[in-house]
Amino acid sequence: MPSKPRWVVAPPPDPALVREYAGAFGLAPVVVSLALQRGYTERERIEQFLHPRLKDLSDPFSLPGVDAAVRRILGAIDGGESVVLYGDYDVDGVSSLSLLCSVLRAYGLEPRPFLPTRLEEGYGLSVKGIENCLGGRLPDLLIAADCGTNSREEARLLKEKGIDLIILDHHEPSPDGVADCVALVNPKLGDDFHYLCTAGVVFKIAHALLRARPLPGFDLKEYLDIVALGTIADIVPLEAENRLFARRGLAQLERTIHPGLVALKSVAGVTSPIRTHDVGFKLGPRLNASGRLDTAVASLDLLLCQDPAGARLLAESLDRQNRERQELELATREDAERMIHALPALLRSHAIVVGSRGWHPGVVGIVASRISKQYHRPTFVIGIDESGLGKGSGRSIPGISLVAALDSCRDLIAAGGGHEMAAGVSVREENLEAFREALIRSVVEQADADTLVPKLHIDTGIRFSEISLDLLDSYELLRPFGSNNPQPLFMSTGVRLAAEPRLIKEKHLKFRFEQDGVLHDAIYFNGADVDLPKPPWDIAFMIDRNEFRGRAQVNIVVQAVRKA
Repeated sequence: MPSKPRWVVAPPPDPALVREYAGAFGLAPVVVSLALQRGYTERERIEQFLHPRLKDLSDPFSLPGVDAAVRRILGAIDGGESVVLYGDYDVDGVSSLSLLCSVLRAYGLEPRPFLPTRLEEGYGLSVKGIENCLGGRLPDLLIAADCGTNSREEARLLKEKGIDLIILDHHEPSPDGVADCVALVNPKLGDDFHYLCTAGVVFKIAHALLRARPLPGFDLKEYLDIVALGTIADIVPLEAENRLFARRGLAQLERTIHPGLVALKSVAGVTSPIRTHDVGFKLGPRLNASGRLDTAVASLDLLLCQDPAGARLLAESLDRQNRERQELELATREDAERMIHALPALLRSHAIVVGSRGWHPGVVGIVASRISKQYHRPTFVIGIDESGLGKGSGRSIPGISLVAALDSCRDLIAAGGGHEMAAGVSVREENLEAFREALIRSVVEQADADTLVPKLHIDTGIRFSEISLDLLDSYELLRPFGSNNPQPLFMSTGVRLAAEPRLIKEKHLKFRFEQDGVLHDAIYFNGADVDLPKPPWDIAFMIDRNEFRGRAQVNIVVQAVRKA
């Protein structure tokens, strides 16, 4: 069983600086403190963080490769050339293709979009994917989005066929070299913009095209909701321009002009105000569902759909597929849990590897993520096909690199790669146990005694007397929350119960707390399963605004409780 997390409270910033900026900006000191803790220490940077503006967007041509890509795309427009758009089946890939398709159509082209299937062509720009994509009709230009940076063989194949290739991507370039093509736009190849996902890269291309050749009647701002979908769902850092894409994009999503997003919001039960949480847990999973189980074409069709009735049918279909995905995920997770408990303690002490025939490759990544969080261990979950080849996904914990782990056992795996925190692997069924042991050895080498201890990272302590609607007014400026700007976790000490907790829906607890004579209501989701110590307590919690029947109040959501 996972050990209880250790509470770690972030060191407070300089109190004099907090007072100075709180006065200058007219904000609650705790909000200024949080901004300073997140690295926004200069006055201008705090201003940009709290009030991101479109006019602060950088020149799109400052991203390497944009100039060459724009010149080639304008040539295709002028020549009325045939263009194929080759994407990826996740939200970032689908969002990127949708925006690219809309922009090129506005310029008079009719590009042919193609999305590979997870089971047949696999991820990325592949030889098989190219063959299926072309179908005997050779285009003048192929634009690959959210894949292709390291596809050297595929780039050569396209060159031999006389097809120009543009790659718009954000994945890590290989030390062995990148694809040779007309234009490769990847922020990782330059000094700046490393935080962008492909939806952000495509926005830059669209911005540059519109600068080079303005298009009356086409408003790129109306597509910021599409950019926000890719940015938030791909869990890239919400900093710099990504923060602007997310904040302005969520606002655009409230009033979206896209019938597909209107329908998707409706079936997902997304209402105003729209938060990053709505994209991450409601809209994103539905757009991902079709690509996880089959092909993401339905998700792309939805984003491009101009007919409200047709959009509704597509959204309902994705909703059904998402429920099917959830059932598959639950069954796989339950199987995986049984396997974990059956493993000897030494074979799950530092890392977890489980695999089985029949597990769908479209859900192993989600299951790996959930297990890794539950046990605070690097985890690989692997689905094995009829030939005995296992394809799996790994998720890690801070301080353990999955890339380093995979590099240490190349002789045992068919393929593998990714990032420190998330990676994919292909491994033969007969090598699964040896792979597990090798992974454990790598983690033992990388980890110190503290790495495998789960931690509850608390941003700041706060008194009940400071929690008010006035605080929430300042607090809203910290949004949107996400990667590199998580929702703040507060701590209040010496909290007492003003009344017995109430059980809600047989699993949640409703509290009335008291501290120094100040009362606040709070909810602890799934708190009925938690072994609570005898009060008084220290509580770790998040805050939000709750509006009910026109009345606003502060919502306190408990995350953890310990003895005071």
